[in-house]
Amino acid sequence: MRGYKFRLQKLLDIRIDKEEEYKRKFQQVQAMKEEVENKLVRLKDNYDKYNTINSNDSIIDRKIKHQYLVSLNSSIETTEVELKRKEELVEEVRVDLTQKQVDRKTVEILKEKSLQSFIKEQNLKEQRVNDEFALYGYLRNRERR
Repeated sequence: MRGYKFRLQKLLDIRIDKEEEYKRKFQQVQAMKEEVENKLVRLKDNYDKYNTINSNDSIIDRKIKHQYLVSLNSSIETTEVELKRKEELVEEVRVDLTQKQVDRKTVEILKEKSLQSFIKEQNLKEQRVNDEFALYGYLRNRERR
């Protein structure tokens, strides 16, 4: 719209930038969480794979397998705790992102209302000018008669 300038445009630009920043941050945190989930799945698969004990294995093989399973179990527990922290972090960033979206949307709504008000004002001015032209035309036609 020609002649229209939104006074809070800089604020809107800042809020859009903040929202984009939090979107990127959310994607990064989500990717880290998925990485930890994949690690946990791999550890559990390895645990299931080596959990069976063959009677053909020697005592040394059994001890090695047992130590490996203990180590895997410890890693699984650690990874589950890490996954829980990542999920909490994802939720925090999700809440922050939602707040940033609300902040941006609030200013966008103000901009839309301001634009609608401007358009309405412009239409009223145009209507007044048209009415004046019509009145002058009518008066000119009356004078000619």
